[in-house]
Amino acid sequence: MDLSYIGIDIGGTKCAVTRGSGTNIDEKIRFDTTGRDETLARIFDAAERLMTRDVTAVGVSCGGPLDAKRGVILSPPNLPDWDDVHITELLQNRFGVGAYLCNDADACALAEWRYGAGVGTDSMIFLTFGTGIGAGLILNGRLYSGACGMAGEIGHVSLYEDGHIGYNKRGSVEGYCSGGGIAQYGKGSARELGVRAEAGDAEAVSIYERVGSDLGKALAILVDILNPEAVVIGSIYVRSREFIEPSMRHSLEKYALAQSVRAVRIVPAALGESLGDCAALCVAEMGERS
Repeated sequence: MDLSYIGIDIGGTKCAVTRGSGTNIDEKIRFDTTGRDETLARIFDAAERLMTRDVTAVGVSCGGPLDAKRGVILSPPNLPDWDDVHITELLQNRFGVGAYLCNDADACALAEWRYGAGVGTDSMIFLTFGTGIGAGLILNGRLYSGACGMAGEIGHVSLYEDGHIGYNKRGSVEGYCSGGGIAQYGKGSARELGVRAEAGDAEAVSIYERVGSDLGKALAILVDILNPEAVVIGSIYVRSREFIEPSMRHSLEKYALAQSVRAVRIVPAALGESLGDCAALCVAEMGERS
C-alpha cells in the first residue's frame, strides 16, 4: 500500500488541508482563516473528511514563532489569539497517527529543495513573501532552524527607524515586504495592486518598485551573511515578479558584496500554487522519517 499523508497549511488569511504525498495532491479542502477556535474546528473537520486508512502521519506548516519539537504554536503575529496551541498533541489524540509541526518558511524550504527550484543545491534560502515574510534556510545540505527554532526571521529585521508595522515592529522588513506590509500603503491589497500594475497603473507600479527596492535590501543581508547558491521566493514575488525584480536586483547589487551576488540565483518558487500543500505534506513525511 502506498503511503499517504495529511498536510495542514495554516496561513494568516487562508488555510488548506490536503491528502497526498510529495507533489501528488489527492484531495484538498481550503477555507479562510478566522478566529482561532473556529479555524481549529474547521481544520479538524477537514482532516476527518480526508482521513483514509493509508494515512500514516499529519504535517502542520504554520508561521512562527512556534516550538516545533513540542508541537506548539506560540502567538504568531499573523494569527491573533493563537497562544500556546498544542497542535500536534491535539491531532495525535484525535486521529491516532504521528503529527509534526514546522515553521512555514522551513517547510516551504524543504519542499522547494526536494521538489522545486532548489533541487541540486547545497545551500538555499526560501522566502515566504505572503501575508508575512520569513526565511527557511537550507545550509550545507540540511535544514537549519537555530537554537530555539527562530532562525530565518528576516521579517523582524529593521529596515527603517519608523514606518509600516510588521512582525509587531515598526520599520521592519515584514512591514514593507509582505501582503500585510503592502496593504499599509493604503492603496489596496497586494493582489489588487498586482492587477492594477498589470493594467499599467502608474501608482501600483511605483509601489511595487518600492517593494522591490526594500526586498533587495533584505536580500543583501541574507546573501552577505549566508552566501547561498539560490534564493527562492514565493507567493507575491511569483505573481508580480516583473514589477518587483528590476528594483530588487538594483538594490541587491547596491548593498551586497559583488562576489556573493554573482554566486546566487534569485528565482521564483517552482511549485506554484501547490507549494503550501506540498510543504505541509513534506513536514509529515520528514517527521515520520526522523
